[in-house]
Amino acid sequence: MLSSLTPKPLWQIFSQICAIPHPSHHEQRITQFVVDFAKAHHIDCELDQAGNILLRKAATPGMEQASSIALQAHLDMVPQKNEETQHDFLVDPIQAYVDGEWVKAKGTTLGADNGIGLASALAILIDQTIEHGPLEVLLTTSEETGMVGAFGLKSGWLKSRYLINTDSEAEGEIFTGCAGGVDFKQFLPIGYANIPEHHDICVHLALKGLKGGHSGCDIHLGRGNATKLLVRFLVEFVDDMDFRIADFSGGSLRNAIPREAFITLTLRQTDYTTLQSLMQDYSAILRNEYQQTEPNLVFTQQLLDKTQVKRVISHDHQRQIIDWLQTAPNGVVRMSNQISGVVETSLNLGVVEIKDNRVSAYYLIRSQVDSAKDAVVSTLISHSQLAGLQYELSGGYPGWQPDPNSALLRLTKHKYQELFSAKAQVMVIHAGLECGLFKTPYPEMDMVSIGPTIVSPHSPDEKVNISSVARYWNLLVATLKAADQLK
Repeated sequence: MLSSLTPKPLWQIFSQICAIPHPSHHEQRITQFVVDFAKAHHIDCELDQAGNILLRKAATPGMEQASSIALQAHLDMVPQKNEETQHDFLVDPIQAYVDGEWVKAKGTTLGADNGIGLASALAILIDQTIEHGPLEVLLTTSEETGMVGAFGLKSGWLKSRYLINTDSEAEGEIFTGCAGGVDFKQFLPIGYANIPEHHDICVHLALKGLKGGHSGCDIHLGRGNATKLLVRFLVEFVDDMDFRIADFSGGSLRNAIPREAFITLTLRQTDYTTLQSLMQDYSAILRNEYQQTEPNLVFTQQLLDKTQVKRVISHDHQRQIIDWLQTAPNGVVRMSNQISGVVETSLNLGVVEIKDNRVSAYYLIRSQVDSAKDAVVSTLISHSQLAGLQYELSGGYPGWQPDPNSALLRLTKHKYQELFSAKAQVMVIHAGLECGLFKTPYPEMDMVSIGPTIVSPHSPDEKVNISSVARYWNLLVATLKAADQLK
């Protein structure tokens, strides 16, 4: 039971959060939960036009002169599940459970990103034993799909000069900077044709079992992109079979590395035997190449009733789509020259789908350096033009530049050393944190980001380390208690 874990108030609230559906753009129920929570505990609560929530609590006795600190989390979670998992993210609760030193979910994302941060902020508001100065809690909407709430945040609403973002995923690290990002979409209107008369087989191929993960934090780990790997199969064996594509899809979120990809083909009976042999050969190739990073990768096929397929993509468009996706850039572009082991620039081919008579591909580009981000955009524009594609650019957001003179960073580092007799690492993260956007309405705000250890966020393998949650909590509480040391 989660409610038996320590710290109890945090885990009890997180358990309640898991029971409330709250994927991005569907935060109505979690918002109502927070509003009711504030009312029940006599906490000031306001909502803005973007759906953000601001909670306020007065300083504890003797801390009235301490600096005000805002704790910040986002309300939404990434909805990802395994293909065989029966789960409706708009209706069903997350089935969280304890597995040794970790909390996981059954077949879905857990929502520890950013549910633990949300739970910790609410738990602090109701814990009468915690000393703190004037306290604010800012909860933003739809962070995972474009930082909607952060974009909508207005100046003058928050009174705090200091802010602790709770959306980091490595306990023992204090983040003071993050990557900026931008969405890029390619699309191709397509034509269809009748199924060739000599094609008497219809087969559905599935490449699945990959780890996927966060398209920023995990992009450098050598994991496979299911979409790219499935297209590679078509390219390598396109001359060995006479096939036509009826449908294709890969991934489900532009900020998650695709774990699964699917294609429906029609072909001749005589080519079906060849297909099975080629699939065995390709599976062996992938097992050899990805034996360390993707041990659970599987490539499967299932025969379909031919009547289930009404049409196939035209021959010319089929070849164009295959060449387009084969040459689509993906992955790490450049590692940072300033911080060892940190990705500077990357892009993720997150989603490919056929809908409304066109094929669309969705990328998320990330970089600590704006000019490098622009260079990737330029590459994708050139790629689009060469491939005969249309494209759209949207959702750009800035990075967060580190402040070496941050008083909040000095205090947080000191408290970590004091609590754990160890130095916290000061880092930047190759992911989008809302802190960069907060700098627009609040340019003088001093910020850090901390959190527990969360592995494989944005995938059904997501898990949070239990002991790291306790350490994160203790650091948060100690920092708030020392708010009078901020100048």
